[in-house]
Amino acid sequence: MKVAAIGDAHLGRSYYSYTSPEGVNQRERDFEVSFEAAVDLALAQSPDVVIWLGDIFDHPRPTFRSFRIAQRALARIRDHGVRAAVISGNHDTPRLPGTGSPYSPLADTFPEFHFAHRLVYERFELPGLLIHAVPQMLTVEATKEALAEVDKSRSVDLVNLLLTHPRVPQVEPKYADINEIEVDAGLLQSDLVLLGHYHSHREVLDGIWYAGATDTFSFADETDPKGVVVLDTDAGVCTLVPLSGQRPMLTPEPISALGLGADEIQSLLVGTVSAAPAEAVVRLFVDGVAPEAWRMIDHEAVREAGAHLLHVQLEKRTVSAAGGVDATEDLTNLADLWAKWLPNQDLI
Repeated sequence: MKVAAIGDAHLGRSYYSYTSPEGVNQRERDFEVSFEAAVDLALAQSPDVVIWLGDIFDHPRPTFRSFRIAQRALARIRDHGVRAAVISGNHDTPRLPGTGSPYSPLADTFPEFHFAHRLVYERFELPGLLIHAVPQMLTVEATKEALAEVDKSRSVDLVNLLLTHPRVPQVEPKYADINEIEVDAGLLQSDLVLLGHYHSHREVLDGIWYAGATDTFSFADETDPKGVVVLDTDAGVCTLVPLSGQRPMLTPEPISALGLGADEIQSLLVGTVSAAPAEAVVRLFVDGVAPEAWRMIDHEAVREAGAHLLHVQLEKRTVSAAGGVDATEDLTNLADLWAKWLPNQDLI
């Protein structure tokens, strides 16, 4: 059986104060576009089943906009005549069991699909495949109990595929996250395992893979390709199919400013920022800059050099008699943000 899996899409995630022409936060729209492209890419692989590995939503109470995008994606999968299985993740699982899950109305609308979102282990039997779905739980102990139940419930006739959304210590985290459930990969007892939560595609152990995310969430994973994974359950082979056309998040080589004057540093800043691809998000480190030189730089000229970019973040590491001091500067100001925001508003 061919399985196409989509990891963390985080619909509704927004940051940086830029809006799209439709008036939506630009980064939020980026995640939407990437998710929609990931669904299309998954369907283009002609899979027998499409799997969502949790954190499709960035929080357990998504906006109508985010919910509608997920709903329309499930409709596309249904229209293609493909099965689907969905689990919840640490971001889109309510902290209190009685508050309801965004997946509940989707499960009601798409009864032909399989949803595991109610804080309990679920089993879904497909032709030749038994899916063991362990959604996000409230505690580590509850997760371990569910995984123990998976171990006892494995089929001897079908291929067993475990879906869950933990952090495993076998993969070094790049950042901490909310409501993480950490379990050792040794507890993931199944023929094959697909994991959500980690935003980069990784093979954890033999037969265990993180699918990765559909877009780049921070500079910590800027160089890792995003996309969907395709799992051949007969061969036990999992392959990343990369997405293209996403907004670049780049960290160029740091500028070494030690001993340089303001004009030299400014020239390096302008050159580096100017060379970055259009609409990118750029973080640039400037090392060893003297505070007096930094104050003399024409930051407006650097800002103009980055006018073709969505966002420029300078992280300067200064040197002084008192020792080094780290600081971050944003090459945006209120005037820039107002000029970007105002044309998209209906003020009549």
